[in-house]
Amino acid sequence: MPFNVLGINHKTAPVSLREKVAFSEDRLPAALRTLRQEAGVAEVVIVSTCNRTELYWAGSASGAELSQWLERHHGNNLDLAPSLYVHQEQRAVRHAFSVASGLDSMVLGEAQILGQLKDAYRAAQEAGSTGPSLNKLFQAAFAAAKRVRSETRIGENAVSLASATVSLARRVYSDLSAHTALMVGAGDMNALAARHFASAGVKRMVIANRTLARAQTLAAELKAHAVGLQDLDQELARADIVISCTASLVPLITRSAAETAIRVRRRRPIFMVDLAVPRDIDPAVGDLEDVYLFSIDDLQQLVDENRQQREIAAGGARLVIDEEVARFLSESRAHDAGPAIRALRQQADEIRVQTVEQARRLLAAGKSADEVIEYLANTLTNRLLHSPTHALRQAAESADSALAEAITRLLIDERDRH
Repeated sequence: MPFNVLGINHKTAPVSLREKVAFSEDRLPAALRTLRQEAGVAEVVIVSTCNRTELYWAGSASGAELSQWLERHHGNNLDLAPSLYVHQEQRAVRHAFSVASGLDSMVLGEAQILGQLKDAYRAAQEAGSTGPSLNKLFQAAFAAAKRVRSETRIGENAVSLASATVSLARRVYSDLSAHTALMVGAGDMNALAARHFASAGVKRMVIANRTLARAQTLAAELKAHAVGLQDLDQELARADIVISCTASLVPLITRSAAETAIRVRRRRPIFMVDLAVPRDIDPAVGDLEDVYLFSIDDLQQLVDENRQQREIAAGGARLVIDEEVARFLSESRAHDAGPAIRALRQQADEIRVQTVEQARRLLAAGKSADEVIEYLANTLTNRLLHSPTHALRQAAESADSALAEAITRLLIDERDRH
């Protein structure tokens, strides 16, 4: 059954358009059931994330028909055509494998999309909208992604500022679970960094912010402790890791405050990252012997280097995808040919049984063994070649060169084997 993909993503449309065709988690089951009822849609999976909305379906429906359904479903008087892409058969398989492996993501090699694909596939299974064809496709895509992760370094280097802070921290402290992190500021950047450190398993986290309520909101999400900026110096002495990103016009962490913290800590080192512009941490703090201070420029340089490393790894990942796509298509074609092969063998077996029975009757009627063998050989030859000979003649008459070449190749291959 044909594989197809229709989608819109961060490469083809701005977020203002992508958000209009997104499917919320609670409305996804109904959308799957509705789309499954469309003519030519035998199976369907809908993938909807902040960066993409994609419809994967097996069946004869065209991309134009699915585009019209998408516009009708969201009812926003949208003209999606300029932003949509449609892939079929081999290109659809390659796209699915590339998406699962993070090769089609905004952040090259990011692993989150694989989990999102698995969630989308699970939702389709629960809604009863998937089946043998898409089951096979998505399982193969997950296997391809696993192989890409294990055989290449596509996901090893941090390529966002937030993840880079964790990467740098691990260079100072190999085991983050034994340390305390102080997040100065509760804006979007620091909130993201805090989530990364929480996922990395820091032992204790403190959110310090000018507005205590905002710090408390983030702290509640991450099971952290919230304080106001008036407690910053006290918390600084307890922190092994300090990440700061506020809108302050003057440094919040001075050299003298850092010196005091180091004395209280008995010279245990502090890892600091200043993500703010203007800077939150006095650059002179970096001169202290027991402080490892990095600026946003330092992180950006690391991110750029890591992105280059991921681009190199992506070349190897694409080779893996090529192999997996070829394997999947080969196995699928062999599976698709199964019914035809079984039917052909059944027909040949019926001819054999019928001809042998006639040969036995000839023997019983007194015909010689030589006559019966000659009859058996001629009859089997004529009956087995009747269908391909007829098909070859029709192909020649209708100028169907592909069928004629296929039948000819079959006969030549059989002759060469003998």
